Amino acid sequence: MAGVSTIETEKYSLLEDFSVDVEVDDEEYESFSLCFWVYLLNSTTFPSTIIRQVHSDMSVSAPFLVLDENKKMMLLPLTLLHKEAPDPVDTSSWTQVPSVSTKSKFPLQKWVHVGCEVSRNFMRLFIDGNIEGEQFVTSLLTKNTNPECPRKISLFSVGGDGYSVQGFIQCAQVLPASDHVEHHYMKDPPLLLSVNKSSSSGIKLDDDGVWQASCREIFSLDVVLSNAIGQPVHKDVEVVASLLYADTLVEAKMSEAEAPLLVRDEGVEFSSGDRPIKLLNGRSSFKLKISQLSSKSDNRLFWIKFGIRNAKDYPFLQAVSNPIRCISISPDVRPLSVTPKRLTNIDHLSSTESPDLLHNASSVKRIRLGKESVSGSEESYQQCNSRPQTSRQFENGNGMRLHEEDNSSTDSENSEMRYTISDSTIFRYCLGNIIDKSLLLKEITNNSSDDEVLEFANQVSLYSGCSHHSYQINMARELIAEGTNAWILISRNNQHVLWDNVVYEIEEHFMRISKCSSRSLTHQDFELLRRISGCYEYVTQVNFEKMWCWLFPVAYSISRGLINGMWRSSSPKWIEGFITKEEAEHSLQGQEPGTFILRFPISRIWPHPDAGSLVVTYVGHDFALHHKQLKIDNICESSERYMDAKPLQDMLLAEPELSRLGRIIRSH
Repeated sequence: MAGVSTIETEKYSLLEDFSVDVEVDDEEYESFSLCFWVYLLNSTTFPSTIIRQVHSDMSVSAPFLVLDENKKMMLLPLTLLHKEAPDPVDTSSWTQVPSVSTKSKFPLQKWVHVGCEVSRNFMRLFIDGNIEGEQFVTSLLTKNTNPECPRKISLFSVGGDGYSVQGFIQCAQVLPASDHVEHHYMKDPPLLLSVNKSSSSGIKLDDDGVWQASCREIFSLDVVLSNAIGQPVHKDVEVVASLLYADTLVEAKMSEAEAPLLVRDEGVEFSSGDRPIKLLNGRSSFKLKISQLSSKSDNRLFWIKFGIRNAKDYPFLQAVSNPIRCISISPDVRPLSVTPKRLTNIDHLSSTESPDLLHNASSVKRIRLGKESVSGSEESYQQCNSRPQTSRQFENGNGMRLHEEDNSSTDSENSEMRYTISDSTIFRYCLGNIIDKSLLLKEITNNSSDDEVLEFANQVSLYSGCSHHSYQINMARELIAEGTNAWILISRNNQHVLWDNVVYEIEEHFMRISKCSSRSLTHQDFELLRRISGCYEYVTQVNFEKMWCWLFPVAYSISRGLINGMWRSSSPKWIEGFITKEEAEHSLQGQEPGTFILRFPISRIWPHPDAGSLVVTYVGHDFALHHKQLKIDNICESSERYMDAKPLQDMLLAEPELSRLGRIIRSH
């Protein structure tokens, strides 16, 4: 019964049951906003009156909010407030009065937020928190208005009046002028269950929008529980899948011996009705199999319907797939979405090949300051995938580890991979490049519990020989969730957002995650973030995600005790901000040996094992510039365990090649 207690279905009501009274002679409501979420069904006809208005001097109600014949929503004047209000009796006047209209058709089968702001002199219509239009009107109220005249107007919806308006309403509220429509929009969005069709696999999409699935072959569909503004909802609910005939929406019936739709869970197949799947972080991937050909069902198409177990039969708490044609197994069937770059399946490698591949992917050298073992001046950037027997680790008495920066990446081959947290998955992660790793981590966090992610992190560290891989894996769920929510708040469903409008939200999220509200980001910091994102005037989601995968690990590192104190420090300023390698080198030109600068390397993007790390750029005794990476995970963990641990700045100054803090000199 977990699903019953977590879905508050009582806050949803039929549109026809809506009714509210407004006292317009009350100073608080001389200007007011009627706000609500509405979900209109496909059975709605046009034109239709959504909300009507009436007061005690009216014998017939008049329209207030309507959908015209073009499916556009219109806000009309109030009969009690405005001279231009429609005549309740003369229906032809309704289309001639001043009104505010949406620019496009009003969507059906979707939650939409509507805000109607009304005052004596104007009306405004808001859709999904954005203003659609404004209309100035003439007030009927004057200083000499008889106080005995009626000042209460009723706004309501009815299931009748010659038109069919079918739908649901949620969170309807009359707000005073001091409250903003945008705040109501963000306050309590309704829930929505959906199928993430772009992530489906094992299905072929026809030109007519029909899916093709091979009979008795597993395919996957991702189901998502989110709110109406696209944020994932973490509810402890179970979802049940069923197979319907697409033409009648009746549940498909096959032979008595076998269920029409099977679901695979933990490697075992069950009848879909007997095996609900629990959502984790608002998402779950269903592994499904249809057991009957369409050709043996009069060539009928199927629909897969998903519904929340034990919840009311609301359409928005259900989701359906595209129409599906179940066919015999065909070699042409491929995943619906473009398969990302994957590594060759480890199972296809011979026992003599595997060790060499792992060894070649792990050529990082870890050294202590003052004991360089890299020949020449070449500095490569490479992922650290060291095997235990080949990894060379050195640390000083304080537990600080430093190693040469390394920027190269490991190439991988294309291969389709069916996801499970198995040894093969672990090897794929260990050998993958940054894109492979990020895609795999998104898939794992969507389909695995926290304990399973932790176990995966431990296994990756064991196989790769590098414990700091687990640092990036364990932050994956939070990084993805925080980034998704941040982009939703920033974009407001727009694909392109002005950079100038993004910076404030980025700073707010950064200061919260880094646990440092006393230090703001500078103009130079934002310019580096813009450079990392690859954007110019406008930001897309791709730009934002590039920037976020660098910024979140940095903010997470700053939140740690040792780094947090250094970041907060203004005198001296141990970490001056977000700077490039070139800026650090320029600032150290001509400085005496031992002068150093701390920086977060822009080459370390999550889930690179060193994302969020610090690099020491310093002038060596040979007067050459050197770049050594500071491994903060071990020293931070050590400082959190032992109260007498030295501050990080003392550990740095104890190094023989570091003696004084440098300053950033920016060239303009």
